[in-house]
Amino acid sequence: MFTTPPPTRFNFLSLGAGVQSSTLALMAARGEIGPKPDAAIFADTQAEPASVYRWLDYLEAEIGRSTFSFPIIRITKGSLTDESLKLRERVKKPGPPWSKSLIPAFIKNPDGSRGILGRSCTYDYKVKTLIKQQRKMAGIKRGQKEVTVTSWIGISMDEIQRMKPSRVAWVQHRWPLVELEMTRNHCLEWMSKRGYPKPPRSACVYCPFHSDKEWKRLRDEEPEEFKRAVAFERDLQAVKAKTTNMKGIPFLHSSLQPLDQVSLEMIDPRQANLFGNECEGMCGV
Repeated sequence: MFTTPPPTRFNFLSLGAGVQSSTLALMAARGEIGPKPDAAIFADTQAEPASVYRWLDYLEAEIGRSTFSFPIIRITKGSLTDESLKLRERVKKPGPPWSKSLIPAFIKNPDGSRGILGRSCTYDYKVKTLIKQQRKMAGIKRGQKEVTVTSWIGISMDEIQRMKPSRVAWVQHRWPLVELEMTRNHCLEWMSKRGYPKPPRSACVYCPFHSDKEWKRLRDEEPEEFKRAVAFERDLQAVKAKTTNMKGIPFLHSSLQPLDQVSLEMIDPRQANLFGNECEGMCGV
């Protein structure tokens, strides 16, 4: 259905450290898919659970001793948490402070209706950061139009609605798992057959796109990270209450209830996966 795009001088794997991109990294390190990437690049929001950073350490060790080893490069724009909770002074005219809306928090409006914040977390903290690193490593000149970089993205067959073309003229996107017609379950089977452990879910601990199943997993399996999410929600509400650029109250759960009060025991299997609407196809892979 989907074929490999034309070869380019540079190949970079966008490493989210979830199931799909980790499978791609290990397949490349074993020589099962090529050409060998020049590097796998992990854009760190500094808000992932501890399990993701432990998994990255494991991946680095596995790939480092493989036949077709390549570097894993960790980069960051800074702390998404700090930026989300920062009160900013107005420069052009005096007035109450304001804050950026970086994550897609659900909003309880004064009339009781539900809204959702605009967001820029994926694009600003992952996509732009990855592009900046790729530009540096490939020596891209200002205004260059020639395609010299192929960016591998770990989207699988069950998520093809997330596939998006590159916004940058000198980068082309490639989805090797789609070329191989592999689903997320195929990736898990591939890892299991080769003795690899199951990777963690890669996403910020307080991402509002978590399903109830993921919130419950975080609460039960990584309670300290769940506490971080609960604390972040309270801090975000306190910050927004001091601003005038938003009248509603932000919540991390679509029920508009405090996260630590949401019932997560009766999980609806029909619940939509909001990562399917994730505009850049970079989170959760």
